[in-house]
Amino acid sequence: MMNKIVNSLREAIADIHDGAVIHVGGFGMAGSPIDLLHALAEQGAKNLTIVSNNAGVGRVGIAKLLSTGQVGKVVCSFPRQENSTIIDDLHREGRIELELVPQGTLAERIRAAGAGIGGFYTPTSVGTPLAAGKERRTFDGKKYVLELPIHADFALVKAEQADRWGNLVYHKAQRNFGPPMCMAAKTTIVQVRTIVDLGELDPEAIVTPSIFVDRIVAVPNPLSERELVAQEGA
Repeated sequence: MMNKIVNSLREAIADIHDGAVIHVGGFGMAGSPIDLLHALAEQGAKNLTIVSNNAGVGRVGIAKLLSTGQVGKVVCSFPRQENSTIIDDLHREGRIELELVPQGTLAERIRAAGAGIGGFYTPTSVGTPLAAGKERRTFDGKKYVLELPIHADFALVKAEQADRWGNLVYHKAQRNFGPPMCMAAKTTIVQVRTIVDLGELDPEAIVTPSIFVDRIVAVPNPLSERELVAQEGA
């Protein structure tokens, strides 16, 4: 019987190893798997490469991993938000590597990894420092830069519902980077609010099918990034 449910957050992330490349879902404060990230902070894996749209705020989520010194590199589009000072200090002091990727390019590089695409050309970074050292070609008189896929050892994703097979349904903005990240990682770990019986999920609402999911853990009352950051500032 196929059953991808694990009993705890600790069990879900137990095998994340030093030096792992980790895709982390979320868009700002929407859909970030905070509970999984905080469990990873307790687990203690070091020298991680985090691939995400943002780099966390306060000392919450990805920023918590930054504050504990567990991250060696961040690949993201928006490292700087309100209250996201930790990455500023780390980068200024040369204690972390930061790779900036335009948001659409980041999404496509992740999608390419999941789709088995070896690379693609985009005009987005032409004429900017982000194109340095990358192959360039011209198509129909327009310049393009070659971008390569971003594969991951693990993906940490937040969804609303799952069944024991690992089919996922997202809630509104949770559906941001999660679906392509699930496809692009060797091991996909998902926290969900509820786990339902087989057949309860509307097939038309399933965004990520079970083939791309390895583990699911129920978190009925997930941590709120917004609330945690507000508590820090209180």
